[in-house]
Amino acid sequence: MGFWIIVAALAIAIGAVLALTLLRGRVGDAPPAAYDLQVYRDQLKEVDRDLARGVIGEDEAQRLRAEVSRRVLAADAQLRLGGEDGGQPRAAGWLAAGLIVAVIAGGGILIYGQVGAPGYRDLPIAKRIAASDEARAARLSQDEAEARFGPQGQSVPEGTSQDYLALIEQLRKTVKERPEDQQGLQFLVRSEAALGNMSAARRAQQQLIALKGDATTAADQAMLADLMINASAGYVSAEAETALREALRLDPREPSARFYLGLYLIQVDRPDGAFRTWQALLEESTADAPWVAPIRAQIEDLAARAGVKYALPPAGDLRGPTAEDMDNAAGLSAEGRQDMIRGMVAGLAERLATTGGSAEEWARLINAYGVLGELGKARQVWTEAQVVFAANPAMLDTLRAAAANAGIAE
Repeated sequence: MGFWIIVAALAIAIGAVLALTLLRGRVGDAPPAAYDLQVYRDQLKEVDRDLARGVIGEDEAQRLRAEVSRRVLAADAQLRLGGEDGGQPRAAGWLAAGLIVAVIAGGGILIYGQVGAPGYRDLPIAKRIAASDEARAARLSQDEAEARFGPQGQSVPEGTSQDYLALIEQLRKTVKERPEDQQGLQFLVRSEAALGNMSAARRAQQQLIALKGDATTAADQAMLADLMINASAGYVSAEAETALREALRLDPREPSARFYLGLYLIQVDRPDGAFRTWQALLEESTADAPWVAPIRAQIEDLAARAGVKYALPPAGDLRGPTAEDMDNAAGLSAEGRQDMIRGMVAGLAERLATTGGSAEEWARLINAYGVLGELGKARQVWTEAQVVFAANPAMLDTLRAAAANAGIAE
């Protein structure tokens, strides 16, 4: 409230100064025009005195008298038109003054209400960083985040068969009986995630990482963070941040970890770090990578919060071998076709391994390896893709179709 009182007082004071200028202050009780008329008459007398002393000649005196007399006539006319007050009518002056005060005070408050931040206290950079550090220290644990933000109860996805549920239940029992079975844990992580049991999936992933020890990869840690964040409806807990940092320590270019790290930085009020992280990831990603759409939807506002002038670049196109590329390859000789496909596949495989990509691109890589007859590599990509897209059944269906086409589906 104190802020608004100060703003209103300043606006009214400035408006009042301008209004008083408009009303033209007086000297004593005389109107302004009468004062001017007296000055001009004194100037006429001064011309006569200068002529008598020989300071000016008769011609100069005549010219000065004519100029001052013209001013006398103008002042006298103004005095007669303005009445006793002289100048503009008094009521019009007060009306104009009132309008000036209203426009300055009311307009200033209105503009501030639109572009300012009423109610917010000053936040220097040092205080903002300190507040961010406090927010980091106060992050909820994963269990607390799931209890507060996670789904209440468990529902089976529509269309899930009872036979499939029975198989998952059997898998749970098997893993419980054989807790050191890494392959069983991998299947359990994917199965629980496909059913929407993110809490169970992240616990299984934690168990798998503990078993792997030093053999844990950046993808393993990124998968753990992804499951944690999905289990808590987008909240990045303290444990999820630890998993993200570890993933990026193992592979600084791991794309999903970079995306979630940006989300975490937003949640702890560090838009500067979040913008830098997302901008670099966006520039390195394909147009349909799963993190591109949410980044493009938020990065301009994020840049504004970070104090950065940023223009969102146009969306790019998918890269990698397409169905048309495959058809063109089919028209070549066997040796030419193999060389053409290998050249395209090498670039796509390297990019997916370093920056990631969409399910469609992973499917293209599987199909390409199938055409080349390199079923071992196709099977390896299919296995990795199942881990990457374990939480998205629709994308898994796309990949499964590609695996079936390549003859490696389970």
